[in-house]
Amino acid sequence: MATITKVSPLAPAAFPDLPVIDGVTFATMAAGVKYQGRTDVMLALLAPGTTVAGVFTKSSTRAAPVLDCQAKLGGPSDGAAAILVNSGNANAFTGKGGVAAVEAITAAVAQTCGVEQGRVFTSSTGVIGEPLPAERITAVLDRLHQDQNPDQIEAAAQAIMTTDTFPKGAMALVEIDGKTVSIAGIAKGSGMIAPNMATMLVYIFTDAVASQNALQAMVTRHADRTFNSITVDSDTSTSDTLLVAATGASGVSVDGNAAFEAALHGVMQNLAHQVVKDGEGATKFVEINVTGATTNADAKTHAMAIANSPLIKTAIAGEDPNWGRVVMAVGKSGAPADRDLLSIRFGDIEVATKGFVSPGYAEADAAAHMKGTDIRIGVDLGMGTGASTVWTCDLTHGYIEINADYRS
Repeated sequence: MATITKVSPLAPAAFPDLPVIDGVTFATMAAGVKYQGRTDVMLALLAPGTTVAGVFTKSSTRAAPVLDCQAKLGGPSDGAAAILVNSGNANAFTGKGGVAAVEAITAAVAQTCGVEQGRVFTSSTGVIGEPLPAERITAVLDRLHQDQNPDQIEAAAQAIMTTDTFPKGAMALVEIDGKTVSIAGIAKGSGMIAPNMATMLVYIFTDAVASQNALQAMVTRHADRTFNSITVDSDTSTSDTLLVAATGASGVSVDGNAAFEAALHGVMQNLAHQVVKDGEGATKFVEINVTGATTNADAKTHAMAIANSPLIKTAIAGEDPNWGRVVMAVGKSGAPADRDLLSIRFGDIEVATKGFVSPGYAEADAAAHMKGTDIRIGVDLGMGTGASTVWTCDLTHGYIEINADYRS
């Protein structure tokens, strides 16, 4: 496997200081699932009464843990719950053996931690098509149970990484009826990023009181404008999982609360952006804003066509303001467009307007914007009010280096 030694140049300066969420504890272990000399299993235990919501990959080849989690959502929420995650092996395309591995792990967690098996959620990330050595995970469960600590969320973020170059975390505090509600989340993701639900692996915890239906509706609603609006390489994972757990420890109900929903959206968007900034080989963070489309859905189709174009992504890597490639991507997207109404901006520089190069456009101005690390591409279709914003990164030789020998 390729060795990742260099942290992304887009990484934050440090892992954020996340609040302790009452009702959640963590522990990590080095089980040797694939990696040697690093933690690769995380167990989070959730207090009785915790509500769990989630969204998952829509891949037709989704992994056994994903199918198991989907089947368990919406069940009874009065008992304790657990989330166990391993890195290094995706337990995907592993047939009946993959199902048996999930059964063995969830049963062992239930017995060790005193949690109903129907409230044990698992995720696996890593290489596809290799049997998951479940016995290596179950062998460390006693220690994972004994070592539970509410202060170990950063360690949990590190344990779930694969080709990530930095652990990802985000938080929010929101005042509701004079009381503080806390939200803390972690994520992993670097390659195989073109979600069709949420993103690679994301776990968000809050001490809010939330019904399962209300929490599920919030998560589903905001996934579309956060995790479903990012792409690194146009490839959708077999294992994408987003779980949000509300322990209720604050005693503050957030069903239908706009302030909490905005805070949750902020945490989800922060984590989604960090995944893009850790895109394999990435050196530039790219925001693509499409306006003037016939519908929001059409705007997103255009935006993702631009974001996923290898020609555009390599031009960005080379700091080349090749706006003709943006014209190409809009034209190929399949959504309605009119060449003679199309306008394009790189940063604040208008490069084309109503189907032709803008009067007075100087390529040196656009090229100066391309030399930065935060790149903005704006497209106006001039056809309606539909709009969408998506985020991606550039495509460099580093992506090839990481993925050319990922399995070896």
